[in-house]
Amino acid sequence: MKSRLPAGYQNSNANMNQMVRKAQKMQEDITRVQEELEQREFTKQVGGGALELVMTGDKKLKSVTLKPEVVDPEDIEMLQDLIISGVNEIIADIENYSTEEMSKVTGGVSMPGLF
Repeated sequence: MKSRLPAGYQNSNANMNQMVRKAQKMQEDITRVQEELEQREFTKQVGGGALELVMTGDKKLKSVTLKPEVVDPEDIEMLQDLIISGVNEIIADIENYSTEEMSKVTGGVSMPGLF
């Protein structure tokens, strides 16, 4: 007696090979995007331009530029808040950009631990 496979199962090796190739391509694309992200610089101004931060995509702070008028010895807390706000905002920008770029590669499939 001859057994019959349900439709679609006859080409399972071909389908598996195709899935493996797609997964390898996706991994290559993810690696490329991660490398590009690490090299990219992000700039953020806060406080009406009183503070400018430049950070790389791998979240390494490259520069902090302060306008002289923001440095008030009588109000150190305001400067501290401005720096904290700026750093948090630029990190959020980098994470949002990273998520958008990875979604383009993965088709919106979330891959925890990769990005």
